[in-house]
Amino acid sequence: MLFKDTDTLEEIWQAVKHELHRGALDAKHPFHWVNLGTVPGEFPSVRTVVLRIVNEDLNFFVYTDYRSEKCSDLQQNPNASLHFYHPKKQVQVRVKTLAKLHFQDDLAKEIWKAIPAHRRSEYTATQAPGTPISSPQEGWNQGDLENHFFCVLELEPLEIEVLQLRREGHLRLMFSKDMDWKGAWLVP
Repeated sequence: MLFKDTDTLEEIWQAVKHELHRGALDAKHPFHWVNLGTVPGEFPSVRTVVLRIVNEDLNFFVYTDYRSEKCSDLQQNPNASLHFYHPKKQVQVRVKTLAKLHFQDDLAKEIWKAIPAHRRSEYTATQAPGTPISSPQEGWNQGDLENHFFCVLELEPLEIEVLQLRREGHLRLMFSKDMDWKGAWLVP
């Protein structure tokens, strides 16, 4: 359990922030793998991504190929959602965000320098992610490392909703950036 009904809103907020930061720092933490939802058109689109960085402002950073569907979705509509779940602590965190794409800008160039050489090929495929191919081997055709498609998604949180599952009754809260991250209890 991450929090109890006797914890203060500030204690709960600090616990939630701690878990989110741990998700970016620890590859074994359940929050390291996060579901990213976008709204490209008629149907929402959800996929699992790796949480790479959570900064002091609680902005979330994810790496991707600029040609991916998620990038085109976010260019059409920058509103996105993140969904985290911690099975041992039985807590769900949902985050409404506003996305910004960093492609070939200073931030993307700086982070690109820190990407290990053996991982850079993930962003240099000759074909865009999702392109139909005739065999799995075609998907690994790598292009030039100098002409990569590395993109950093920066997801600014607007609202963070937390649901603590408990036998004795679930607990639900919402924290809003508009309210300087002051929490409010919600009906579960």
